[in-house]
Amino acid sequence: MIREFLLKKEFGRFLVVGCLNTAFAYALYFFLNHWLHYQLAYALAYVAGIFFSYWLNTNWVFKTAMTWRSFFSFPLVYVFQYSLNAVLLHLLVERLKMSEWLSPVLVIVVSIPVTFALSRFVIRPLSSRNDA
Repeated sequence: MIREFLLKKEFGRFLVVGCLNTAFAYALYFFLNHWLHYQLAYALAYVAGIFFSYWLNTNWVFKTAMTWRSFFSFPLVYVFQYSLNAVLLHLLVERLKMSEWLSPVLVIVVSIPVTFALSRFVIRPLSSRNDA
């Protein structure tokens, strides 16, 4: 049942891509960090992760053709996600006095469905949507 969800449903595939993308970006950061300053290595790995995520989300998660519109719009999903996460983290830690260690977990739980919806909106035009 879990395997079917992770491989056959869009949201499940989206979660798999998130894990793969995280592993890819971290591995690339680790590799680049041997020769580059850690900030530059992180920036390059982060940008490469956006491209990798776009490719996987377009071809496997949402099963649609890549377009220039979605290609240039997709990074905005990451900008929005980061901004949302930063605001939520601030509210949880500073206002609600939650643990700095636990708060990111809650932020991730909240942001994953939002990021999924935004990615789907950007990658797949409204006219071609069907729940896969």
